Amino acid sequence: MAIRRGVSGAGVQRSRTNGSCFPIAVLIFLAVLVFSFFVRSLYSSAFTDRNDFVTSLNKQDLNWRERLALQHIKSLFSKEVMDVIKANMDDLGPLSLESFRKNNLSASWKLVGPETVADTNAVSAKSTEVAADIKQETSIGKQEDTLDEDHSRFSETPAILSRRRLREKRREKRAADLVKQEDEVTVKLENAAIERSKSVDSAVLGKYSIWRKENENENSDSTVRLMRDQMIMARVYISLARITHKTDLANELQNRLKESQRALGEATADSDLHTSAPEKIKAMGQVLSKAREQLYDCKLVTGKLRAMLQSADEQVRSLKKQSTFLSQLAAKTIPNGLHCLSMRLTIDYYLLPPEKRKFPRSENLENPNLYHYALFSDNVLAASVVVNSTIMNAKEPGKHVFHLVTDKLNFGAMNMWFLLNPPGKATIHVENVDEFKWLNSSYCPVLRQLESAAMKEYYFKSAHPTTLAAGSSNLKYRNPKYLSMLNHLRFYLPQVYPKFDKILFLDDDIVVQKDLTGLWKVDLHGKVNGAVETCGESFHRFDKYLNFSNPHIARNFDPNACGWAYGMNIFDLKEWKNKDITGIYHKWQNMNEDRVLWKLGTLPPGLMTFYGLTHPLEKSWHVLGLGYNPSVDRSEIDNAAVVHYNGNMKPWLELAMTKYRPYWTKYIKFDHPYISSCKLGE
Repeated sequence: MAIRRGVSGAGVQRSRTNGSCFPIAVLIFLAVLVFSFFVRSLYSSAFTDRNDFVTSLNKQDLNWRERLALQHIKSLFSKEVMDVIKANMDDLGPLSLESFRKNNLSASWKLVGPETVADTNAVSAKSTEVAADIKQETSIGKQEDTLDEDHSRFSETPAILSRRRLREKRREKRAADLVKQEDEVTVKLENAAIERSKSVDSAVLGKYSIWRKENENENSDSTVRLMRDQMIMARVYISLARITHKTDLANELQNRLKESQRALGEATADSDLHTSAPEKIKAMGQVLSKAREQLYDCKLVTGKLRAMLQSADEQVRSLKKQSTFLSQLAAKTIPNGLHCLSMRLTIDYYLLPPEKRKFPRSENLENPNLYHYALFSDNVLAASVVVNSTIMNAKEPGKHVFHLVTDKLNFGAMNMWFLLNPPGKATIHVENVDEFKWLNSSYCPVLRQLESAAMKEYYFKSAHPTTLAAGSSNLKYRNPKYLSMLNHLRFYLPQVYPKFDKILFLDDDIVVQKDLTGLWKVDLHGKVNGAVETCGESFHRFDKYLNFSNPHIARNFDPNACGWAYGMNIFDLKEWKNKDITGIYHKWQNMNEDRVLWKLGTLPPGLMTFYGLTHPLEKSWHVLGLGYNPSVDRSEIDNAAVVHYNGNMKPWLELAMTKYRPYWTKYIKFDHPYISSCKLGE
């Protein structure tokens, strides 16, 4: 009765006159609740039987249900209230089961009204049934979807259809994104698995397991690898045992680990293992099986292995720093054999009478019709390989003239070696750089800088950082070769050889494999320097060598300009003089007194001095990298006219790469009395 009083005509009129909408809002809300509860009851009962549900979608059934619902509602409310409800529900279309079932409300909206009217338990049961039926409905075929669309098309406004399309698009986009992410993750995992599979011997899969008692394997080193894996897992379980306070098991694992370490020792192959190794493997396998039963937890084991891997990575980085430091240090040293050779030759040279210290064919030294080479070196053995390899591969050895310049310390040894081992019909001449009186600090900026207090402090101050991190990067630039004028003499070729028009410059860490006379016929197109370019897509360009944060560098050079190699260069000395190349070098060297343009070395100033004045040669003339790159193509080396051991791994050092060393050692006579007495062949 309270409801009827609230919806009487007088009440409605009074609401309108008073300007309050509260009774009307209450009536609308109650009507919607009752109607929703009634429709939900019909909707949930319709899902109890799928065949009945499909049948009930026909128009006759829907009209009957609508009439029945309207009769019940009309018996409760007056005409004015029904008009208000109708006016507020026009945008929802005709009252029907489908209009409520396909209203496409957001998932965040929940229908809570019916629970306030009906029994809570009954509604909960109905809701559960409806949710289960809705979940099943997602697998219904296209026929039911079509029916739904047909029925909902008449009950939905354009705004609702628009929202529906937007939601469908968002769902499709989210689904596509999820599929794409899943595909990307799958591809990454597959690629990682492929890379790992490349290092796995498929012939032994299934046998290589630390949990198996059988240790037989066709791989001759499988036992060593098995022991190492057992030791890794033992360390993992020792850590887990200590965390879980299983000290007895941890001690047992620790003892087995020590026994395996003693049995393995320094062995790298199965043949090096101690005879007790099989017993240790068996004992370790048993205790690992025991530990696995008590301690194995995938998450904990994975975390521990990841921590061990991270620790191993840090150790690798530390060892790399040590390796860099030691390799730089080794590159600075002189092997005992070379020192012995130089000393013996020097003593014997100064024991010779002056008349026997002269080389034959001195008339060829200034003949412009011959092929002249410039070689600056303080390494007797290296210089001998350059000369021997050039002569042995020359078509006309008698036309080749070698101008060798060394320092005062090695002058006697270099002379004595070539006096004892003349280069066949070729001509050779040895000079002492300290006798070049024109090469002084007033003329040469490098000499002046080397005599400065700042440079001496840089090279010789004892307070320099000695840690690997601080010292390894600078150690390279403290190599004694940067202090020697032999390294900078390449910028003074016209002053050293004023009567030549062309000269071929060779470093002492190269090996000649073909006749080089064709280089004198190369047209340099007015350029001064003929050299092989070393840049690829993104490396060995100017920005690798020069400081482009300095405005002088940035204004004058292109950071992407291609670098080229010193080591085998054909120089046009006439063009050199015309363009005043030495003057250009002096200008840049003076500007770099504080090492703000480039660090020490000769390649950076060479790139700057010959910028725009270098003609690129065919790459087969000069192949580099044998002193640092282990993956130089074998065919490129074999087809090269000159191979260059640029880098720290010089062929006369113990750290040389073994596979490249034969290209150099084939030009050394190890049975020579001086070489054998200094044990250079060992």
